[in-house]
Amino acid sequence: MAITVSAGFNSEAGSASFTLLPGVTLETGDSWIIEGRHYRLYGVQACLRGSAYTDRSGKRRDCGEASLAVLGAYVRDTRPTCAVLFTTATTYVACSASVGSDRLDLADLLIASGFAFAAVGPDGLPQYPPYAVVEQMARDRNAGLWQFGDVQHPAFLLARARQAKGGAQ
Repeated sequence: MAITVSAGFNSEAGSASFTLLPGVTLETGDSWIIEGRHYRLYGVQACLRGSAYTDRSGKRRDCGEASLAVLGAYVRDTRPTCAVLFTTATTYVACSASVGSDRLDLADLLIASGFAFAAVGPDGLPQYPPYAVVEQMARDRNAGLWQFGDVQHPAFLLARARQAKGGAQ
């Protein structure tokens, strides 16, 4: 289930950058769809939808929904400007968000807040090593989802799923 938030698309024809404005449909805590095209923040891995953590009251919560809600809040509150980095089946972007008079890296904000993770490539290495450093600092501070002892990095869950699929063949 995707949600629509106070974000949208505004781009000049042929432009490689755009601002998120009202109307964007967020798919996950790191991706969205605009006019049928799938976009994803480069170097970021949101919590997987359907994966769970246990909150302080002992209730199981959907980790992916938490990541999605935080991305939605940042989009609504900061109106990020995104630049296209490259396109495969997905268009990968880097976005900056306005916080006060500062322009900050949206991926960095999500990871530092503890509601997203540094994406890991098939080789097990971070796609963008500086994000892994930010992630470790968030983990050390017990920021966001890291405050819950049973939160698992999505890269671990994805690797385990690949192994299970490979072993079943």
